[in-house]
Amino acid sequence: MTRKILVTSALPYANGAIHLGHLVEYIQTDIWVRFQKMRGHQCWYVCADDTHGTPIMLRAEQEGITPEALIERVHGEHTRDFAGFHIGFDNYYTTHSSETRACANEIYSRLRAAGLIETRTIEQYYDPLKQMFLPDRFIKGECPKCGAADQYGDNCESCGAAYTADELKNPYSAVSGARPELRRSEHFFFRLSDPRCQSFLRRWTQAEGRLQNEAANKLQEWLGTADENRLTDWDISRDAPYFGFEIPDAPGKYFYVWLDAPIGYMGAFRNLCDRLGLDFDEYWRPDSTTELYHFIGKDILYFHALFWPAELEHAGYRTPSKVFAHGFLTVDGAKMSKSRGTFITAASYLVQGLDPEWLRYYYAAKLGGSMEDIDLNLDDFIARVNSDLVGKFVNIASRSAAFIVRRFGGRLCTCDESLPAIAAIRERRRLIAEHYEAREFSKAIREIMALTDLANQYVDSVKPWELARQPGREGELQAACSNAINLFRLFAILLKPVLPALAAKTEDFLNVAPLVWDDTATVLAAGHVINGYQHMLTRVDKRQIDALLAANRESLATTPPVAPQKHAEHQEKAAAVAVAQAAVPTAAGPHIGIDDFLRSDLRIARISAAEQVEGADKLLRLLLDVGPLGTRQVFAGIKAAYDPAALVGRLTVMVANLAPRKMKFGMSEGMILAAADPDGAVAGIFLLAPDDGAQPGMRVR
Repeated sequence: MTRKILVTSALPYANGAIHLGHLVEYIQTDIWVRFQKMRGHQCWYVCADDTHGTPIMLRAEQEGITPEALIERVHGEHTRDFAGFHIGFDNYYTTHSSETRACANEIYSRLRAAGLIETRTIEQYYDPLKQMFLPDRFIKGECPKCGAADQYGDNCESCGAAYTADELKNPYSAVSGARPELRRSEHFFFRLSDPRCQSFLRRWTQAEGRLQNEAANKLQEWLGTADENRLTDWDISRDAPYFGFEIPDAPGKYFYVWLDAPIGYMGAFRNLCDRLGLDFDEYWRPDSTTELYHFIGKDILYFHALFWPAELEHAGYRTPSKVFAHGFLTVDGAKMSKSRGTFITAASYLVQGLDPEWLRYYYAAKLGGSMEDIDLNLDDFIARVNSDLVGKFVNIASRSAAFIVRRFGGRLCTCDESLPAIAAIRERRRLIAEHYEAREFSKAIREIMALTDLANQYVDSVKPWELARQPGREGELQAACSNAINLFRLFAILLKPVLPALAAKTEDFLNVAPLVWDDTATVLAAGHVINGYQHMLTRVDKRQIDALLAANRESLATTPPVAPQKHAEHQEKAAAVAVAQAAVPTAAGPHIGIDDFLRSDLRIARISAAEQVEGADKLLRLLLDVGPLGTRQVFAGIKAAYDPAALVGRLTVMVANLAPRKMKFGMSEGMILAAADPDGAVAGIFLLAPDDGAQPGMRVR
């Protein structure tokens, strides 16, 4: 039976870059969604940037732009990074939308009509210089428990104590440095302490299978026993100035960002429904038979398993079928660290030329259905990717495809379906599917890799490379290689949720329609013609990992953001530093004059398309968007280092005034810039990329 499923991931905040810790969740969700789609289910995956709140407002002010301009720019950066890791959203939207506003207003009005919203006057710290009320995280002072200085207004990072902002000693505003004043203000509260909410949440959180066991136990601690009332009412309003949605009939009062953030799931899906003609109410009405799943980090379980279902239930909507919480990411056994270079952004990983499917596979090999943290051990990352993906999986095709193409015109013969490896795959595919369904990806990977061992044992036993040297054994050679190609196809199906780009290459190589899960029951027919084999995956080189860590350590030395009023002074200092550096002799090569350098017209370009060039060993054909200069076609010798699909959407630097060069593949209208090892090693080719915010067509000076 075809299932109808709506899936969401937590909304990334529009105030920072996507990093490898974030990607644990989005890769986990994407694998699960791709598996459901391969099974033939109607599965929609939506997400959005979380765009409201004081941090957004203050950052935009610091940069001298509007909050709308900031969130639009960050949305482009997030979209680019997710696409680079093959995260297949059906809609990646924004919470700052008319759809989310309409849903937020409706939920609020229904909760108010149900008597679950009340107003109260509270005391809150106020910054007299900025003329704004301060969230607890924007108040600092001395911890009231241990006396540690520069602690936030809600908890101490030194001793771990929790407290309220008015308990801080010698408080000051983290925004202006001014001493804050306590002022009274009217706030709106969602009455989570109401007996209706309490009884509903006790039933909902303990329902069979709704939450992981450890999550359900944690929520039971928060809720307490039936005769306790531990939940307090939730402050859902903030005072102006604030970037967000104004509360209906309450001028100067805004919805707290956590009120409308989960509602952003509804807004993103409504936008998708309007575009595709889907029935929004079918998925959100109380009696819906569709499925709704939220993938989140364990740090926001409180919001998604208490506040959110209580809002939905009492506003007349369906509640989530299940909430899946995951743990955090550590790198080499420790918290991600900027000083060690292990706080790695998604953009940095891609810019350094690392294959995103390496990381997708490694995460899959580590992820289970629990809330346990996972560790990115970089030495293990190198070993596992090289051993499993290259040595076991891709190796099956690389050792057999060339013989089929060269000796038999790409034509396969009858596959021997009685082979132990094929029989084992068909026996274990149901269990592997169950592991995917249960988000036990590490178990699925272990099963698949054990099966690849059987397949490689078969290839080792028939030794096609030896058969090829023996006249009169052509039939055996064709049969051995046809069996190997069919085994490779079966593994490509099993791994497609994890490795979608490699699966697409496989589909092109095998000359077949997109692979689906049920294809594991079939083999390619005798006479089927495959295409020429091209190398599908490179090995991880430790130098690439070292370069990645170095690049992220170096980011600490970059100049911090400069306030608009100091921009001219900053530019003047930067120019002086540049002049001083230019006077230092180097060993890089013969000097040129500044006029020689200025004759090169270097421009920012966005790679709008990338593809392999038939008949070329090293070249990729790139279409570059150079803003006002239009579109340029460039042939670049980076084929061995970059997957074309991973390049699309990336920004790079090109020489725009290089004379066009006619090549046998077409006209090359410029040159992109890359760094390389002195010996020209493939692993040492790195495209240059500008900082976030650069736009196509900008000159590089």
